[in-house]
Amino acid sequence: MIKLNGSPIELFNPEILRFKIFEPVLLLGKHRFAGVDMRIRVKGGGHTSQVYAIRQSIAKALVAFYQKYVDEQSKKEVKDILIRYDRTLLVADPRRCEPKKFGGRGARSRFQKSYR
Repeated sequence: MIKLNGSPIELFNPEILRFKIFEPVLLLGKHRFAGVDMRIRVKGGGHTSQVYAIRQSIAKALVAFYQKYVDEQSKKEVKDILIRYDRTLLVADPRRCEPKKFGGRGARSRFQKSYR
């Protein structure tokens, strides 16, 4: 059973994003999630970024569960299935917002220069 912010994951809306959350479950099959209960809390960001964080946490948690409580061979199978489908299920995107600097409106833009 997977709960998201205290409510079952089946109640998450909109429906398109709910299917995005279910990708790890659909890829691996419900039988791999049989002995696992997950409670996920998410806040901040927008709906889409939260959904990508949720699906990544589900995939990473299942790989960690298989590493600790099941054998190494089945963990490798699970990891290979997930990476073959979408690498972002296990590997985070390291890009972050660059901080603003002086001399302009943003991180890279500069105020217009006048020579006269």
